Amino acid sequence: MNNTINNTINYIKTQSTILGFDPGRDKCGVAVMGIDLKLYHHEVVPAKQVITRISDFRTTFSISRIVMGNQTTAKTWKQQLEQELNPSLDIILVDERYTTLAARDRYWQMFPPRGLTSLVPKGLRQPPRVIDDIVAILLIERYLEELGDGQKHSTSNPSRDQ
Repeated sequence: MNNTINNTINYIKTQSTILGFDPGRDKCGVAVMGIDLKLYHHEVVPAKQVITRISDFRTTFSISRIVMGNQTTAKTWKQQLEQELNPSLDIILVDERYTTLAARDRYWQMFPPRGLTSLVPKGLRQPPRVIDDIVAILLIERYLEELGDGQKHSTSNPSRDQ
């Protein structure tokens, strides 16, 4: 198992970016991030246009894989991505529970409140726009964190491979 994790991490390191995808029925969040956590792009795209937009990203960025949430419409979207993207990419499903709440907090970190909004208590603030793109960012971070945790656990306990 340790070799598998190391091979996966080494493979990703040779690739430059990961596309985060928060699938939805009407709109989808997308983000492009490097494995060094450098954020290159994020946006919310109408669901009908997302395949085209992902194809556009592939011409701009060297995307090695897609990391997407595993809830609501994930199975349908995964099948559609596998059928329509050419050549296909690895699609990794990540637990997306609580990402909407985390994305709300991240929104205010990325875009600090100004004016009267800064006087509203943090827990009561609502972002002034949809935040599916920020969820996509968090999905990539969760994926990379899971890889890192797997690396730590497998190297700290070599008997796990037996």
